[in-house]
Amino acid sequence: MTQTSAAALVQGRLPVDRFVVGVALAGMLILGGLVWLETAPFLVALFGVGIALGMALYHGAFGFTAGWRNLVTKRRGAGMRAQLILFALTSALMIPLLGSGEPGMVGAVAPIGTSLVVGSFVFGLGMQLGGGCGSGTLFTVGAGNLRMLVTLAFFIIGAVVGSIHLPWWLDLPSLDPVSLIDSVGVFGAIAVQWAGLALVMLWVNRVERRAHGSLERSELRLAPAEGGMLRTLVQGRWPFVWAILVLAIGNTLTLAIGGAPWGITFAFNLWGAKALQAIGVDMSQFEFWTWDYPAMALADSVLVNITSVMNFGLLLGAMLAAGLANRFNEASRKPIEGRQFLAAIIGGLLLGYGARLGFGCNIGALFSGLASGSLHAWVWFACAFVGSLVGIRLRPWFRLPN
Repeated sequence: MTQTSAAALVQGRLPVDRFVVGVALAGMLILGGLVWLETAPFLVALFGVGIALGMALYHGAFGFTAGWRNLVTKRRGAGMRAQLILFALTSALMIPLLGSGEPGMVGAVAPIGTSLVVGSFVFGLGMQLGGGCGSGTLFTVGAGNLRMLVTLAFFIIGAVVGSIHLPWWLDLPSLDPVSLIDSVGVFGAIAVQWAGLALVMLWVNRVERRAHGSLERSELRLAPAEGGMLRTLVQGRWPFVWAILVLAIGNTLTLAIGGAPWGITFAFNLWGAKALQAIGVDMSQFEFWTWDYPAMALADSVLVNITSVMNFGLLLGAMLAAGLANRFNEASRKPIEGRQFLAAIIGGLLLGYGARLGFGCNIGALFSGLASGSLHAWVWFACAFVGSLVGIRLRPWFRLPN
């Protein structure tokens, strides 16, 4: 079966959108070459990691938004279980790296306070109205979803507004960052993380068992779909376990190569600020853009900014995956009603504003935060889930299916 799929793929008999595949490959070559000329090989490597992450997110349909919504509305926990397994695996990979004392390597650790609580709640609400989280918005835009392009545009606007307001929020009551690695050591941090994730897993399983009597286990199956392993890899819906492995290794490589875990939303801040700067707005009048890292990023090319380069790779990786699967722009073939566009606008603004106040999105704050052993990620998780509950209740008014 696998040999048949391979032969068919080589002979061009499997349906492939050649134009989209060609555009994606050309974009990768051109952008990769520009990054190489602008910076150094390490950033080209991270561009490649971004491509792999985009393909994994698309083929695994690995979005946090739908996984949370399915648990609430359908009492099905497959998506949430996949996320918890991802967090546990990546913690086991990244916490030892961060605890090794390697110079120039820092985790995603942030303070716990009003800004975090409000930002993560707002982000969770925006996830359900906007139709995606940080990574979900990017990979669906890469796959040609026009509604999510609206969400992304207003995500960027909300992020810039959030950066302008952030200093005020940070003056409100907060606690210093808490790193489990510093508090209980490497093995203690992994044990605490796994214990917490196990408790959440037990709750998810209990919810599903009470509703359906048993758990769906197919999300972790390793067997390929009909058509063979190659066709599943190139065109099919991946088992969650495949996506989990790529995402865990990708985040670990990002830390090892770039010195910090995977993040997404700072690039949105940067793109919006650069657009304003290009039309004559003096961004230095805003305190956030006078801080060392934002000011340096604003002065440099986006092609030397790790988060931006990885985001470009993610977009192109998702585009390539959608083209190979012949499903580019598939989600935009259904008519979009006015209220759905309104939801995309409001959701995007909430996503951007919440991400800035909450020190990142589901990737930078939650995934990378947990994998860094930071206590703030647990607070983010809880508050964003509550915000998501509110968003789920609001979706029907916007004529969004649950």
